[in-house]
Amino acid sequence: MAIGQEDNRFSFNMIGMNKLVFRKVLYGMLILAGGLIVGSCGLLGIGKKKGGGDAQGEVVGQSTIERREGWAMVVPYGMVPIPAGTFYMGQADEDPASTQINFNKQITIGPLFMDETEITNDEYLQFSTFFLGAEGGAQLTNFPAVSQQEFMAKYYPDTTAWMRDFTHHMGDPLVDYYWQHPGYKDYPVVGVSWEAANFFGKWRSAFLNEWRQVNGGQPPMPSFRLPSEAEWEYAARGGRPMAKYPWGNPYIRNSKGCMLANFKPGRGNYYDDGFAYTSPVGIYFPNDYGLVDMAGNVSEWCLDDFYAASVPTVWDLNPQFIDKAAYDKQGKSKENYNARKVIRGGSWKDIAYYLETGTRTYEYKDSTRAYIGFRCAMTNLGRSSGAEFQ
Repeated sequence: MAIGQEDNRFSFNMIGMNKLVFRKVLYGMLILAGGLIVGSCGLLGIGKKKGGGDAQGEVVGQSTIERREGWAMVVPYGMVPIPAGTFYMGQADEDPASTQINFNKQITIGPLFMDETEITNDEYLQFSTFFLGAEGGAQLTNFPAVSQQEFMAKYYPDTTAWMRDFTHHMGDPLVDYYWQHPGYKDYPVVGVSWEAANFFGKWRSAFLNEWRQVNGGQPPMPSFRLPSEAEWEYAARGGRPMAKYPWGNPYIRNSKGCMLANFKPGRGNYYDDGFAYTSPVGIYFPNDYGLVDMAGNVSEWCLDDFYAASVPTVWDLNPQFIDKAAYDKQGKSKENYNARKVIRGGSWKDIAYYLETGTRTYEYKDSTRAYIGFRCAMTNLGRSSGAEFQ
């Protein structure tokens, strides 16, 4: 082999070795640079956890010092999430009754959760059994003691409403069986006053948070409560602007001629929707938020006091009308003042006008009716991630 050829081969080999070394050096420098960048994130405040259990002279937050568990808002059992939003509260059609009490107003509502269905007989029976069962009302932490006599007088369902509310009506079978018979366990509870519905929410909150505290010391959930009138209407519309009914506009039957709610379609006609009285919860289609029976079945108590001119009076962010004459200086309801409370949604005995999302009416807070029930709401703490809507 010629000397020149050997020199060329040697030079090519050297070039190949130099390229290999160069690549290794380059890869090593990149890895080193990456390590320096990651390590410098702490200096730049990127990815560095504040605190770590010791304040070290800095304001790091008490929860960091105490190493508290993080908070995650969960969807409560039986509830559906309602996103925050803005809508036009008030009538979505003509006002044939000429009430002039539901003029339109743009309102903003914060995020919340609401019961998918109205509270059923079976759910209310669990509540009643807690106070009237063998344990006789086991004491919950930070919850007032209630005797069985007080519970029966204030919070037990009034079954006689089935006879008392309607003149010359054979309500005896419903008086005897509606409340506790297994055949009606999935029907909405009725015969409960606004005060009873409000007390149910307080007990439900204490019942849940006691369990959370005992099982792992979890932070308390927000309180269950009645929805405000604005929250109820916002949820009933299901995200549909100016919707006349929870399912939209403008009909009360679907394309097959089937009724879309349990109500009174015509004079003397209660059965075209399939039920003469109430129906089991969840029989009819839900609205776009997943809520059922927001129109018909039973009317629902709301948190607000009723005032004919409340819509233009209240604020336009999470409004609630409060009748100051109905409360003492501590904010407790006066027992000698029978305030009017908002009811919404219409019932099995009402005509279609009362099923409209914008129709307002009321009942006195101590009234127990065979056509009024309720569902609970809960405030959604913090900004929603949106995951619960997927």
